[in-house]
Amino acid sequence: MPMMAKMRSLAPAFIITVGALFVLFMVISDSNVLEAIGGPVKYVAKVNGREITFQEFQNALDRQIENYKQQNKQDPTDEQIEQFREQVWESLINQALIEELIEKFNLVVSDQEVKDVILGENPPDFLKQNFIDSLGNFNRQLYEQALFDPQNKQALIQAEEFVRQSRLTQKLQSILLASINVGEDEVRRRYIDQFTNIEADYILFDVNSIPDTEIKITDQDLKNYYEKNLNLYKQPPQRKLKFVLFPNVASIDDTISVIKNLENVLRKAKEDTSDFKGLVEIYSELPYSRDTLNVQSFNSESLELIKKAKPGDLIGPVATPQGYTIFKYFGTVTTDQQFVRASHILINQFGSDQKNLEEANKIYERLIKGEDFAKLVAQYSADPGSAKNGGDLNYFSKGMMVKEFEEACFKGKINEIQKPIKSSFGYHIIKVTDKTNNKYIVERIVNQVKQSATTRDKIFNSANDFSYLANKNGFEKEAKMMNYEIKETPLFSEESISVPAIGPNKRLVKWSFENSVGTVSQPFKVPMGYVVVKIVEATKERFTPFDEVKEAMKPAVIREKKFEKLEKTAKDVFKKLNGNITNISSIRPDLVVNNTGSFTPNGFIPNLGRDYLFINRALESEVGKLIEPFKGMRGWYIMVVKSRSPFDKDNYLTQSRSLREQILNEKKSRFFNELLTRLKDEAEIVDNRHLFFN
Repeated sequence: MPMMAKMRSLAPAFIITVGALFVLFMVISDSNVLEAIGGPVKYVAKVNGREITFQEFQNALDRQIENYKQQNKQDPTDEQIEQFREQVWESLINQALIEELIEKFNLVVSDQEVKDVILGENPPDFLKQNFIDSLGNFNRQLYEQALFDPQNKQALIQAEEFVRQSRLTQKLQSILLASINVGEDEVRRRYIDQFTNIEADYILFDVNSIPDTEIKITDQDLKNYYEKNLNLYKQPPQRKLKFVLFPNVASIDDTISVIKNLENVLRKAKEDTSDFKGLVEIYSELPYSRDTLNVQSFNSESLELIKKAKPGDLIGPVATPQGYTIFKYFGTVTTDQQFVRASHILINQFGSDQKNLEEANKIYERLIKGEDFAKLVAQYSADPGSAKNGGDLNYFSKGMMVKEFEEACFKGKINEIQKPIKSSFGYHIIKVTDKTNNKYIVERIVNQVKQSATTRDKIFNSANDFSYLANKNGFEKEAKMMNYEIKETPLFSEESISVPAIGPNKRLVKWSFENSVGTVSQPFKVPMGYVVVKIVEATKERFTPFDEVKEAMKPAVIREKKFEKLEKTAKDVFKKLNGNITNISSIRPDLVVNNTGSFTPNGFIPNLGRDYLFINRALESEVGKLIEPFKGMRGWYIMVVKSRSPFDKDNYLTQSRSLREQILNEKKSRFFNELLTRLKDEAEIVDNRHLFFN
């Protein structure tokens, strides 16, 4: 009985483990399970004619979400679910392409092969892991009893399919990767890169030591560089889009819903004033705490209510930076930390210090004669952030503002207009509106306003309606009629992961290059919400004209000229060194001999990083011999190798097997990834995700 109880307790973990792993290699079969959808299209994707149904896609997605929940003990966010959809899409497309190859090579795995793997001496780790005791021993008896327990039938079927797919993949890899090998020279080079220790002295003629102002370039220099590096200015085919964004934001209804919920909570709190903590624990999105908060923790509305409250009062619901909040107020304490609230008019826009001061004094005179502070802020202040709030900077403490401004505020009287004072930003006309050293003791129930599913559906429906009408009546015409703002992207290429001004969406990029100018899209989900786009420009492969890149290439041409200048300098110095790098102090006192310290070719050189030209010279040069100047990433070098560890044949024989295996695995992985990329590029893939997912 204890054994059976143990097995039953392991069954859920067994099923979850197998299910989570199986999604990576799930068998994709033909199916027609989308009749309930009601539309003519019954598949999420089609790969070379092979359909991937909605149910297959959703099952894989559900398993990935469940696996996340098991590992993280929480539900994934909407953004994470969107990422999972992309991962499942890639996984199922890859699996479909792999299955095509398996069919092409007529590969099969017999039931006996599957049985031999599962019941063999060393079962797969994903099956064994739940039957390892605290000492690391595999309980074979418990494992086999679990396998044949009728309760685990479904898990066993999934395990068999997982093993079958793994074996098929192994057989396919054996065929595809049979021609991949590793040469002795590759192993030897890898060993040298990892186990050779080098130390060198060098003189760096740093390209950054020459000011740009010392280099003169002509239009001909720029043209020569352009023609020599024409491939740098090769532009692939590009697209430009107009788009209307339907932002994913909470609606007024969502806000009203939060307020109503908190009003109900407030009624409960007033009925039972003794259990506010209990209500916090039930209804608040922030954990319970009794906080002593300074004035910066409140916005203006909630602070004014707090100031008027008596200990024990309930305040709210009121909007705060954390969300809509109900406060229970317990009183005020005074502290040594003082806060000041001030408004200002900043003047720095009249061309000179003297004119700025003159204008600031004129505005000051108008203020002391009674003109409205907020009105003059709107007319004259060069601080747009505070100007929209009548010049108000809210509360701040010492150390938060520039010294001159801070001193004027903390010394100033409340509601007194101060004469202009100067800071690094310009001239400030200041009015202190409050000073306090109070802190407020509160407990809080906080609810954030979040977008509801209903709101999200409304936003998608609005985008969908616009797409339909824009296709029918015209994109610009319909946007104008609906008072939607039209924005435009810069040109982007098919290799772009993200659409500029819109955000990452591979499907949108792909769609943009599969359709022609003037085409209006269905809604696409992007990080900011939904977009409906229109293709407005399509360029073919071209070279960017010289005049367009002339200014942009100047830094590169200047840098090239600096290298040319340094080459001559380095060669002149090399001749004078007479084979001894230490002579540099008498030849050029401004230059120093640097030491690399010990480094390996596959590592980083202190202060130089991964300069491959430097590393190769250090590997090839004769130890102790000053070598001729050579060009590196940071400038020109003169170098002498002080030491280089000799090639250790015995250690090489010890390490060569693992190095060969390492290189082979890298080659196999690279080959397989490149193969899948090529197959996807050549495949006919239909993407219908937009028909099933908002």
